[in-house]
Amino acid sequence: RSFLAREDIGIILISQCLAELIRHAVEAHARPLPAVLEIPSKEHPYDPAKDSVLRRARGLFTPDDLR
Repeated sequence: RSFLAREDIGIILISQCLAELIRHAVEAHARPLPAVLEIPSKEHPYDPAKDSVLRRARGLFTPDDLR
């Protein structure tokens, strides 16, 4: 949580499997900066259904917007 309060950090990269362990904290973060981005790891496949950024983005666009 200390990384979220720092002004010199713009992006926090975290593997999706670790983000699952602290999902409550990841989803509670609502500020635009620092951006928290979930990335795949070598040991665990990426699951777009669990990505908090993609879930938020789905509500912003309709399928017609993406054509």
